[in-house]
Amino acid sequence: MSFPSLPPAFVLGAATAAYQIEGAVSTDGRGPSIWDTFARTPGRVHRGDTGDVACDHYHRFPEDIALLRELGVHSYRFSIAWPRIQPTGAGPMNPKGLDFYTRLIDTLLENGIEPAVTLYHWDLPQALEDRGGWRLRETAERFAEYAGHLGAALGDQVPRWITLNEPWCSAFLGYGDGHHAPGAAEGTPALAAAHHLLVGHGLALTALRAEGVREVGITLNLDHVIPATGSAEDAAAAVRAETQHNLIWTEPLLRARYPESEDETWAELIRQQTFRREGDLAVISAPMDFLGINYYTPAVVRAAAYREPDPARRTAMDNAFTGEPLPGARRTEMGWSVAPDTLEELLVSLRRRYGTDLPPVFITENGSAEADTQSADGRVHDTDRIAYLSGHTHAVARAVEAGVNVRGYYVWSLLDNFEWAYGYSKRFGIIHVDYATQHRTPKSSFHWYKGLIAAQKASPARAGDTGSPTEASACATRTPATGEEG
Repeated sequence: MSFPSLPPAFVLGAATAAYQIEGAVSTDGRGPSIWDTFARTPGRVHRGDTGDVACDHYHRFPEDIALLRELGVHSYRFSIAWPRIQPTGAGPMNPKGLDFYTRLIDTLLENGIEPAVTLYHWDLPQALEDRGGWRLRETAERFAEYAGHLGAALGDQVPRWITLNEPWCSAFLGYGDGHHAPGAAEGTPALAAAHHLLVGHGLALTALRAEGVREVGITLNLDHVIPATGSAEDAAAAVRAETQHNLIWTEPLLRARYPESEDETWAELIRQQTFRREGDLAVISAPMDFLGINYYTPAVVRAAAYREPDPARRTAMDNAFTGEPLPGARRTEMGWSVAPDTLEELLVSLRRRYGTDLPPVFITENGSAEADTQSADGRVHDTDRIAYLSGHTHAVARAVEAGVNVRGYYVWSLLDNFEWAYGYSKRFGIIHVDYATQHRTPKSSFHWYKGLIAAQKASPARAGDTGSPTEASACATRTPATGEEG
């Protein structure tokens, strides 16, 4: 299986998230998050699993960084747990929480690995949710203060910062259908959460810039939307799907405007809004250094009746469309269709839509959950995952050849981990984790990715480059239609 031809100084990395791997949820002053509360609520998470221990990364991070070094990654994307830094979401930083991330970053740098920090990967301090969470503008303001604290403390060590990971999941799975924490199924308040997440991004970006941070962006889980048929009804459903999954984020961020199709998508819910204020779009659309994109599967949509006929009782997820698998495509253990070409198509369509308004792009997550089994010798021969990763990295390379400014790719995920509402029943890692013993075993996909990185480092331009990747490049549950990160 050949490796894709990627540009010189292209960043190849691996990604994780705090609640999914750290464990130690009550250690060294960490406060409770909405995911601690949600996971402990009966019926919310598969088999009652929690992130209490997860991969015990809090205590085992030196071992995991040693594996990153063996893998050879240029960069490691991880998230900081807000309640570990500010247990109640406000006030001074918790010194022991900050010390953990300082040691983690120092160890990465000592091993020649560039840290890339995500400020928010869904673990809102429970104290802020008790006040209303992302439904309220106050949470966006608290988020900016948290960002400023970390920018001041770590900004000289971390070159690349991501404000939010997949705000679609936070707003619509968290407040729209209740499948994720905090478990609400609401209408207009979920749209308020989406807006306040964007305001929080803009305020946090400004706070980080004030501390001299070098690169700031946001990560979105954008979909390549495909109508199920050629009917006018399915074409209209595709517009609604793209509005909910893509345009509600990209239009304010990149064009300082709200989607023209939002009224058709949400009708009374958006007409009732009182959460937008004059000046918000200017805050949200402050220029970013890059756009992170998480991609897993295409969204095939078909028109459907509203599940709730009464408009007053509809949620923000009731948009008169439904998702289905892509015909003829293999499906992962998540039930997601494997169609690498659609990643190329998404990237090219973004460039076509936004032109010079589209900043440099990083694929901040891409990977697959597979039916991993350990052979008698203890190895995990995950050939389906290798085929998935190969197909998608080749798609990225083709998008670059087509003119899309893609600067890097992060595999999801470094480790098997707590897969949100699926608990520990799904495995995305290129490293197998035995949760009973915490023993790590690199899978065949680990060795394939190691080979890709080695080939990239051996390219003539990369071999002659003495700068860091940043210096050289500077300038999870979803509906069947869509693919949320691990």
